[in-house]
Amino acid sequence: MATGTHAVTNQVPPLVGYDVYGADRVLTEAVERHLDPGLLDLVREELSGLGRTAGSAQAQDWGVLANENPPRLRTHDRYGHRVDEVDFHPSWHRLLGKGVAAGLTAAWARPGGHLRRAAGFVVWTQVEAGHGCPLSMTHAAVPALRTDPELAAEWEPRLTSTVYDQGLRPASEKAGVLFGMGMTEKQGGSDVRANTTMARPLAEDGTYELTGHKWFCSAPMSDGFLVLAQAPGGLTCFLVPRVLEDGTRNVFLIQRLKDKLGNRSNASSEVEFDGTWARRVGDEGRGVRTIIEMVAVTRLDCALGAAALMRQAVAQAVHHCTYREAFGGKLIDKPLMRNVLADLALESEAATTLSLRLAAAYDAGSEQERAFLRIAVPAAKYWVTKRCTPLVVEASECLGGNGYVEESGMPRLLRESPLNSIWEGAGNVQALDILRAMQREPHALNAYLEEIGRARGADHRLDGAIKNLLSELADLDGIEGRARRLAERIALVLQGALLVQYAPPEVADAFCASRLGGDWGAAFGTLPHSLDLASVVERARPVS
Repeated sequence: MATGTHAVTNQVPPLVGYDVYGADRVLTEAVERHLDPGLLDLVREELSGLGRTAGSAQAQDWGVLANENPPRLRTHDRYGHRVDEVDFHPSWHRLLGKGVAAGLTAAWARPGGHLRRAAGFVVWTQVEAGHGCPLSMTHAAVPALRTDPELAAEWEPRLTSTVYDQGLRPASEKAGVLFGMGMTEKQGGSDVRANTTMARPLAEDGTYELTGHKWFCSAPMSDGFLVLAQAPGGLTCFLVPRVLEDGTRNVFLIQRLKDKLGNRSNASSEVEFDGTWARRVGDEGRGVRTIIEMVAVTRLDCALGAAALMRQAVAQAVHHCTYREAFGGKLIDKPLMRNVLADLALESEAATTLSLRLAAAYDAGSEQERAFLRIAVPAAKYWVTKRCTPLVVEASECLGGNGYVEESGMPRLLRESPLNSIWEGAGNVQALDILRAMQREPHALNAYLEEIGRARGADHRLDGAIKNLLSELADLDGIEGRARRLAERIALVLQGALLVQYAPPEVADAFCASRLGGDWGAAFGTLPHSLDLASVVERARPVS
């Protein structure tokens, strides 16, 4: 008796065994565009090595296992002693260790470090996004600590180390450390000035005792945390180590782990401070100003993380349609599917191009670039992260029913896709921050206008969008209620200006026609049919 019904045909091979970096034309071009030519050979080798690991079957398996085996909280040991530890699957540690070894926390210690790290972050996040949180927080802690030269000298070499030294021990005994952050509380959320955690000064200058509850504390198994608390002089930033120098555990009571929509391999927690030892960072009463540079850096990471998810979703969709046959031919050759794929590819390319431009601005470090970042970072964080979820939904649909099945990997991308829009200040916070920058720092708006001005005259639709944006900026009536609209236009015009300068003509043409010229529908796949969409799709094809 026959046991089979028919042969398995027309199934797409897995996208595996390829260089995630080298197969991404947009990312490789951005690195070559912004990096010092003297570093190119070294960085190509570095990023291609990471890309080959990211595209390997082994690393992809690590990502699946880390997601399927989320962290577990152990508040007490078998004898009833409080330990407050979080257990992770070995695959989590492998992912995190590879990220640290690849320099994803070492930007501040290397030439061209921010661009190199940003490209690596985009590559490695595509394996599994959950472990990106401790990498991001550790990277972002450096500028906040630099407000205290003594603290920076002690901690920065540990933070920028390329050694992942697992386990809770005094930081002085470790070859490398990770940092987390705790700002939000139950009663305040993004309004951190409503924080009620109290800081009582101790006898030793600069040391305090903290009492309070943090509603969200990232990466609770990190070696140290930057937190906000109310000192006698007002809201202040503090460094809280998990283990004190004498080897005793600091009071760091993990009450529970959050049960989240996505990002499941990462531990997000609620913690209690009850006589917790802390060291002041910066002056009393200047906590927000001290920690704001950390927040700005993590906001750029939100844009980078969203760009990575978008790239992986587009790569999977284009790969699927390259092999899958329907209605007498390959899906990728069908005009309507080509329109969808091209539209997705445009969104992904614009996100990557903008995010890498901002990373390069950090490397430049000039006053002009810092001013540009003041508006460009919250605009990118606002817009790029918001475009992630609809893009991943549409990319999943390109796989049909297969895209709704866990084994495809698309549901994991979809659950992750809203996170970067919510974390580090949701949409309204970013839009209002742009208004604040324009009102208090006019040089920031001037730097932004100079940036987009470099592309004027290259495309009439971009020129029209710039003109309309200037009119909106000049109208202050009801500007807070229009803040989201303004943030969107600032981001889109900036993306258009960058693509007109750097992308192939067919990409810039399609972006300007749709996003700036209005020749576009309300869903993906509604680009003007007369555009060179085949070239746009081919540019996004991952080579396997």
